[in-house]
Amino acid sequence: MKKKRSAKAAGGDTGKLLEARDGAIVTLTLSNPGKLNAMSLGIRDALSETFARLNDDASVRTIVLTGADGNFSAGAYMSGWGEKTLPECRARLRRGGTRIMREMIGGDKPIVAAIEGFAYGAGLALTCAADHVVAASNARFCCAFTRVGFIPDMALMYSLPNRVGVTKAKQLIALAEDIKAERAGRLGLVDEVVEPGQALRRAQELARQYAESPPIAFALMKSVYARGLEAMIQAEIDLQPYAWLSEDHEEGKLAFREKRRPRFKGR
Repeated sequence: MKKKRSAKAAGGDTGKLLEARDGAIVTLTLSNPGKLNAMSLGIRDALSETFARLNDDASVRTIVLTGADGNFSAGAYMSGWGEKTLPECRARLRRGGTRIMREMIGGDKPIVAAIEGFAYGAGLALTCAADHVVAASNARFCCAFTRVGFIPDMALMYSLPNRVGVTKAKQLIALAEDIKAERAGRLGLVDEVVEPGQALRRAQELARQYAESPPIAFALMKSVYARGLEAMIQAEIDLQPYAWLSEDHEEGKLAFREKRRPRFKGR
């Protein structure tokens, strides 16, 4: 019997999520040309809907997540953030990364991430939500949320300590350092480091191995390790809007646009 192969795309004008299937393995590719695959609302919606569909599809055994054009994702696409009230901010958070994280961390399928180039902010959150991470030696990681006066969201305060420990997670969040792949491997952010251009190939090799694992047992294991996820997601929804509506966040956005260090004042 021939393996099932297919390809499609979902998203909108500000980026797409590409989907390709090879037998029981589905590869999802973040694509936002010219913007380092920054995650627009359209890409976030496509990710949450696609992960939910794949988790419900018994014929899918493993999911590979990667980025197009030599980059994973530079983080959130910041254009069009017009929320002005706590309810508006919370509605956006509920629509965005929280749904993705429920499906990635709490879903049934093994997820292997293939990282080339930048994995910043929301890109780092996707990385840490994967079950196995392969990074090219030219990959760069950053918990960039505090650079714009935010706390991490997309369940990163759940997944990052699971990978590196609580103390190191607090340091990475507060300092928002650029982390090269070799150091990321030592920290436990990534599981394997390969030559540039080889991350996807290695991730798909691993996906075939994960596809042979017992799906019921793997899903049960993930459900155990996802305990506590909902409490962290709710904390993000409750608390992030206070940072979102702060003067520090406005200063962070301005500094980002002006390519300078922000001058935070604690208000």
